[in-house]
Amino acid sequence: MAVSTEGTAEPLRLAVLLGSTREGRVGGVVGEWFRARAAGRAGLRVETVDLVDYAFPARFPEEPTAEMCRFAGAIDRAEAFVVVTPEYNWGYPASLKQAVDYAYDEWHAKPVGFVSYGHGGCGLLAAAGLRLVFNELRSVTVRNAVSVDLDGPLGGPEQECAADGLLAELVWWGLALREAKARRPYVS
Repeated sequence: MAVSTEGTAEPLRLAVLLGSTREGRVGGVVGEWFRARAAGRAGLRVETVDLVDYAFPARFPEEPTAEMCRFAGAIDRAEAFVVVTPEYNWGYPASLKQAVDYAYDEWHAKPVGFVSYGHGGCGLLAAAGLRLVFNELRSVTVRNAVSVDLDGPLGGPEQECAADGLLAELVWWGLALREAKARRPYVS
């Protein structure tokens, strides 16, 4: 299903958020595969937001640090998100939850999709848990998702089809929410 971005003044700003900071992670490879797929679509401006590039504090401080503000700024600039998450012990990484909590208003009224990965379960439980988090942040989580089984190849026809469906849904929601917010401010 193709979604037209014709007539759109500027490309939709999509942030691909890499949620793992673990040494030897697979998330960089999975995230780059998805970023390249998204970058091939007309009407999108794709940016990678990689949590390993931020020096977040070990404890949540009373006042935000410069790194927390830099992260919140990256979230604020984006109009749509794809969260690339592994599944660790039936959930998403603590590093991802910590980072997500450093922004709040910046997530409101923006679509969020998921690319999850893991062995066997493909990260589905991590994505399910994150849907609850982003619902509380007043984001719109999209139904389409990409699930990667690390016991198989990356980027086959089934995953490419899933990625295309996710991107189509994100673009639709991203443009619809951009237009809605241009007409009237989002209420919080």
